[in-house]
Amino acid sequence: MLLIFQKRDRSVMHMKTHQILAPMALVLLLASPASAACYADYKAKQESPLKLHYGVVQVDISPCAMSDNVRTQVRQRLQSAGWQLLQVQSVFDDSGLGKRKKDAGQFFLRF
Repeated sequence: MLLIFQKRDRSVMHMKTHQILAPMALVLLLASPASAACYADYKAKQESPLKLHYGVVQVDISPCAMSDNVRTQVRQRLQSAGWQLLQVQSVFDDSGLGKRKKDAGQFFLRF
């Protein structure tokens, strides 16, 4: 009989743990963002007359990392406005926006 009680106690304890942890996990999952924003900073140019600019653009990429897809997205957006992509400098999340805003000026999240 003692063994039966021990097994029951463990299963009850196990069940109570799941009853507590499952709702907590759900709350944490819902509290986290579905997908974090991703940004790229770049350099671009126009010809005749020569104009250069540095800018920041939001890109649709996951995970937020440098890739050919990032360069393609930035290149296409710039081309539609008459700019030629020279270089994608870096790819970053929301935490990198503040320090780049001043440098990008009018080209901050423009494209």
